[in-house]
Amino acid sequence: MAPRTLTRAAVAGLAAVALFGSAACGSGFDDSGDAAQSSGPANLQILIGSSGEAETKAVQDAAAKWAGSSGNTATVTPAQDLTQQLGQALAGGTPPDVFYVDAARFADYASVGALEPYGDKISNTSDFYESLRTTFTYDGKLYCAPKDFSTLALQINTDLWAKAGLTDADVPTTWDQLTVTAQKIKAKGQVALALGDTRDRIGAFLVQNGGWLVSKDGKQPTADTPENLAALEYVKTMLTSGLAKYPKQLDSGWSGEAFGKGKAVMTIEGNWIKGALQNDFPNVKYKVVALPAGPKGQGTLSFTQCWGVAAKSKYKDQAIKFVEAMTSGEQQMAFATAFGVMPSRQSVRDQYTAAFPADKVFIDGAAYAQGPVNAPKMDSVLKDLDTGLQGLANGDPKTVLQNFDKNAKAALGGS
Repeated sequence: MAPRTLTRAAVAGLAAVALFGSAACGSGFDDSGDAAQSSGPANLQILIGSSGEAETKAVQDAAAKWAGSSGNTATVTPAQDLTQQLGQALAGGTPPDVFYVDAARFADYASVGALEPYGDKISNTSDFYESLRTTFTYDGKLYCAPKDFSTLALQINTDLWAKAGLTDADVPTTWDQLTVTAQKIKAKGQVALALGDTRDRIGAFLVQNGGWLVSKDGKQPTADTPENLAALEYVKTMLTSGLAKYPKQLDSGWSGEAFGKGKAVMTIEGNWIKGALQNDFPNVKYKVVALPAGPKGQGTLSFTQCWGVAAKSKYKDQAIKFVEAMTSGEQQMAFATAFGVMPSRQSVRDQYTAAFPADKVFIDGAAYAQGPVNAPKMDSVLKDLDTGLQGLANGDPKTVLQNFDKNAKAALGGS
């Protein structure tokens, strides 16, 4: 998976999803649960959005092991463009049996009956982190098992930190401290914070002030609130004072690149930054700490995927057993070792942090993380929000929030 481009990648397949949505409305998706089931050996087709060779091989090996012990066969195919290929397959009525479902796409698929709501058939679902269970719950049903997850934290370039005359006592744990520390860095002629210019980074500030974009059930927009307004006003102040800068202002494609180039002392990114820095900027020395708490406490964002099972699969029982095997604690630890993801089961948290102590801050964030907007038909609404956030330095935060609520209400209230 590529968490730093989760929602942007989703936009790439918009045409396919639109096709899927229109096809689903008129093709009896909601009746697909009655599809004839095969009780014999299954030939499962599994479509994944792979982050690279390591992930592809790990999933293929795990699938082969399950198939060998269960008497089934399982073919794992890495998609070139998961959103587009999956959307076309669902629209065409010939979906794979099992597939990765990104949190940003989940509600679109669940709302038209394309997913089998099998969550209650997986053992010990309470072992999945609550924030992840909430992300994949629609109309009160846990639809699919969380595969793994990522959260945001604060990265600090230790060489540049020392160059600015800062010590461990300057590590910010609150917004006020973040401002003071950023001012010290700016006074030394450096950029304090490289900040991503979309909801996938700025949204963390909303959570830290007790706000969010939609209600917990995903049915009502909740952006235009005093909590969210104060959060965006704080971010705007950081931007207008030059304490924080967007990647494009730092001649970079994303915050991790700006951080790697040494153009900012701090950044806010997820645990995927570790691999990116190792590959592109191996000499950068840095440490990771929790995001500074806001007035209402700690907050971060989570990015996750689940194992979707097609409502039209004729091998549902076998597919669910496959997912059960893929989400066991032992298998999740094997995936973590193979390609760096964080397990979605709490029961292997201590085992994970013992093996990967540098990632403890990220996994601790699960306790106070907010997942993506969990509502269908929100692509254009969220894209418009990001446009507003990208112009935040010269824009009106309240207008940005009001526009979101207006657009979201229309989308959520549509047919």
